[in-house]
Formats: sequence, C-alpha cells, structure tokens
Amino acid sequence: MTLSDAHEDNGTNDGTDSETYDVIVVGSGGGLVGAYAAASRGLRTLVIEKTGRVGGTVAYSGGGLWFPGSAPLRRAGVEDGVDQARTYLRDVVADGAREHLQDAYLQAGPRLIEELERSEWFEPFVHGPVPDYFSWRPGGTTSGRTVFPQDMPAAQLGDRAGLVRDSLYTERWWKTDPGTALTGGRALIGRALGAFLDTGNGTLKLNTALTGLVVEGGRVVGVDAVSEGRTVRFRAGRGVILAAGGFERDRELREKHQPAAHGGRWSNGAPANTGDALKAGIAIGADTDLLDEAWYVPGLVQPDGLPFFHTGTRGGIWVNGAGERFVNETRPYDQAGHEIARLHTTTGVRHTPCHWILDQRQIDRDSFAGPPDQPIGQEWLDSGALRKVDTLEEVAKIVDVPVEALRQTIERYNAFAQTGVDEDFHRGETPWDQMFHHTIGFPAGPNYLASPTSDWPNPMLQPLDTPPYYVATVALADIGTKGGLKTDEHARVLRPDGTAIPGLYASGNTAAPMSGRVYPGAGTPIGSSIAFAYLAVLDLAGEPV
Repeated sequence: MTLSDAHEDNGTNDGTDSETYDVIVVGSGGGLVGAYAAASRGLRTLVIEKTGRVGGTVAYSGGGLWFPGSAPLRRAGVEDGVDQARTYLRDVVADGAREHLQDAYLQAGPRLIEELERSEWFEPFVHGPVPDYFSWRPGGTTSGRTVFPQDMPAAQLGDRAGLVRDSLYTERWWKTDPGTALTGGRALIGRALGAFLDTGNGTLKLNTALTGLVVEGGRVVGVDAVSEGRTVRFRAGRGVILAAGGFERDRELREKHQPAAHGGRWSNGAPANTGDALKAGIAIGADTDLLDEAWYVPGLVQPDGLPFFHTGTRGGIWVNGAGERFVNETRPYDQAGHEIARLHTTTGVRHTPCHWILDQRQIDRDSFAGPPDQPIGQEWLDSGALRKVDTLEEVAKIVDVPVEALRQTIERYNAFAQTGVDEDFHRGETPWDQMFHHTIGFPAGPNYLASPTSDWPNPMLQPLDTPPYYVATVALADIGTKGGLKTDEHARVLRPDGTAIPGLYASGNTAAPMSGRVYPGAGTPIGSSIAFAYLAVLDLAGEPV
C-alpha cells in the first residue's frame, strides 16, 4: 500500500473550503488513538499534524497508560478495580471539582483497552509493575496500574514507519535507534497510525498547522490551518478534537504563567508544542485551568548543555545554592520536579540548577548516566557536564557554596548512611525508590533493605567519603505543560460560565487534567490523552460511556 492509498497527505496538495469530514483531530499524539476510534465507527476523520511526523511527545515516552481495572491487569493477576482506584484518586488529588473527570477517566480506560485489543493492530497490552507514586495512600497499590503496548516490528508499518517521530534520545543526538522495532510510545503511535489508516475512513495531513477555529452560529464547524505556507480550511460535520499537546515551547506563555520554567528552554516536550490549540480555544471564549502547572521533572544537564529527563537516582546527593540537601533525590520525578520549582520560587535560594555530588564508591557501583556495567562516557568529562575533583574544597568551589556548609551536609548524610535511615527525606523507603536498587527497572522486591548485595543497611544511602568526587548539574525540566482548556466529563470544552462550546473537544495536555496538580502513577498523562480523546469520540458518535 502506498502512502496515497492510505489517504495520507503531506500538505502539498491544494486545500479548499469544500473539504469536509465528520471529525477533525488536531495533533497526532494521543489524539491519534481517538482518531482511530472515530474512523473505526465509520466517521470520516481527518488528523492534521503541524510537523512532518506523527507522535508528538507521546513518541518520546515509555508508552505507559495508567488504566485501573483494565484487562491486562486482570490477566496479570493484579487484584485491583476501578472502585479502589477511585478511592486513591479522591485521596491524592483531593479536588472535588475534578471528581466527575476522574470517574469518566476510570470508566473510559478499561473500555478503550478492550476496544483496542480487538484490533489486529493492537496486540494485547501488558502490565508493567510500576508502583503508584503515592502507593501508601488509601487505595494505592505497589503492584501498579500501568499497562504498556508491546513492541512493534517496524516492517509491519511498511513505508509508514518513517512517519513515526523518533525517540527523544534519537532526535536529541542524531543517532539511529538500534534494531527494527518500535518501542514504548513509538509502538503505541505506530499501532494507532496503522489502525487509523486501515479503516479506510482516516486522512492524515502532515505539515499542517492550526491557525484558528471556524465558528458558525456559536458552534465549531471546522479549522483554519496553514500548510506549506498556504491557508487552508477544513470543515467538521460533527466536531473538532484539540489534542495538540501543551504550550511548553511558547516562551511568552511560560514566562507569564510559570516563572520557574525558564521560558521552556529546558523542556523535554516536542519542539512544535507552542500552544496553538490552547490559543485557538481561548480566542473563541474557552475557559482555562491550571496554566501555572507542568509535568515537571529533574533534568540532568548533558554534554550538549541541555537537561534530559532524569529518574532513578541511586546514590550521591543533590545540593541547592546553600549547599544543602532539599529532597529525596529518587522521589518520583514529578514530585521531585515540583519540589525544585516550589523551593526555587519561594525560598530565595537557588534550586535550579542544583548540583549532584557523587564519589568514586558510587561510580564504581553504578557508573553514571548509563548502565552500571558501562564506563562513564568520555564526553561527560571532556565537556565539563561531569566534573571530577579530588577534594571537598574543590567540590564547594564548583557548587559555589562555603566548604563548611557542604561538609556539614555531607557529614549529616553520611550519618544516615550508617543507620540506613534518611531522617530528613526518607530516601529508599518507598516501593518506587526500591525500584532503582541494582538496576533501573521494575521493583527488586519489598525486602530490598535487607539485601545481602549491599555493604550498607540501605543500598540507596551509600556514604560520600571516597575521593575523587564527581559533580553534575540538575535543572528543572518538564515533559510538557499540564494546564489547558477546561473540559467536562465528555471532553467538551467549556466556557467560563460552565456551558459547553458545541462541536469542540480537548484532550491530553491541551486540556486541564483530571488529576489536578498531582501525578498519581506512571502513564497518567498519556492515559488521559487517549482516554479523553476516546470520550470525545463516544460523545460525537452518540454512544453512552
């Protein structure tokens, strides 16, 4: 099958006002799953994508979906249901104004997975035992509620495989992904792309950027866009779903709403995410919520000078501009990122960037920025992204703090290493922390603190006392902004008075999240993106949830 046979358009054909579809989806990340749901119901569906490849930030991700009560969890023997997950969300989010959104999400997830697994493109999803990020709270679970797509042979997509955005690693360093399989978020996007186009009702237009919404009689009836420098208009008989990511790459909006985010220049979100869909919704009177929020993460500054999403710190300490520890360094990434942002803007002490200090003992056990059995890449030392020095005095000079302040911090930390209890930040005490003992991956087991493989009571707390020392930099990064257009349980975009704008829907980071300011578990952002795109389709198709 050629690309033209699949109803794909690279944006070079003439666009006219007469092009009409049932549904238009703006963005090709999580919205692509919603587009498949619409097209599989016989609705003529158009996806417009601003860039030349599909996937957005979803393609950068691990592809996890936080879907309590779904079939992959039951197949894995996970004793969990929607009611338990509802208890958990109510407790950790603690926002009554979002309870209807949570209920809709919990209803949609299992049904969506069941529907996807009926497609020949979506092989059965698998459970990944990633603990809930607040697993100790009511309704939380250590076994996790995250499901993942299986890897996908690139050959299954044929010529279409080149349309899937590369991983963030590949895009960042211009390296080719090893092997011939799409993995993680790329697998999810690849499967959705194949399924969507094979319905015979799906059209994909690349290099086509949204410029505005077409409104007639108070109803959204289409979109205006620019394709290869030409203005085009597409009409939608049933509705438009905005699923174009957040505004992480829009400096003006970020400086206005998120002063700690440094204008978005340290974001790990897709480069084209400049808030086009958000702005289009606002322009026709849509309400917004949580524009001050982002999916913040710590970013380890790389040899190229920019941060890269970091999780799984297993040793050493982070210190702020006063030379003090300020967080459990291996806390779930969103929590650590938010703590960096909060402290940086409220304490008067620099927290972004902060510094990560390790010693030779830690390097010998875990190496750095890679698998434990691989040596440190020479580019880290050559670039200065990782500094190697012999004394704490030299460390203090790099960190730019008084050496006595740094010495006191390290002595206190080393005392915790002797007892195995981090009295300040409790590192190593949660199932999430324990995931990162030995190797970065799934949990090593609940009894890891007694592991015979460590010389210390808590393997996550090795002392810092073996020169030479190593210093890296950690900055506040993000994997996308979090606030956006305000929606209801059907993903309909709302006005400030609470009424829905007919014909307009939003999902993913274009919409304000059902989880509020909280990140409940791995796969919540992508899960929300595809769940609310699916809810929009159900509403457009007249199907009850």
